[in-house]
Amino acid sequence: MAQDVVFLKALADDTRFSIVEFLLDGEKCVCEITPHVKRAQPTVSLQLKRLEEAGIIASRRAGRKMLYSIKDKRVCDVFKALGHKKGWILKKACCKGGLKSKE
Repeated sequence: MAQDVVFLKALADDTRFSIVEFLLDGEKCVCEITPHVKRAQPTVSLQLKRLEEAGIIASRRAGRKMLYSIKDKRVCDVFKALGHKKGWILKKACCKGGLKSKE
């Protein structure tokens, strides 16, 4: 239960929510994320760090770039539940499969 609270708290910030929503389209460089969320690069980096600490996103280095992607597939289910179209588009780069519903 504590992990669920950490997960939800991490998404409860406007900037972090916007970053995660943007990453639903696939892996992105911080240089792409910064203009999308309209925040300063240090602010974006701090929010990315918090999302990574919460286990929601993962990062990898590609040359000089740092790339970020969705790690926790529950993100897709959250966006689906909120009615966001991106949550329904299960892309290979992000949320292929999602969580199975308990029926």
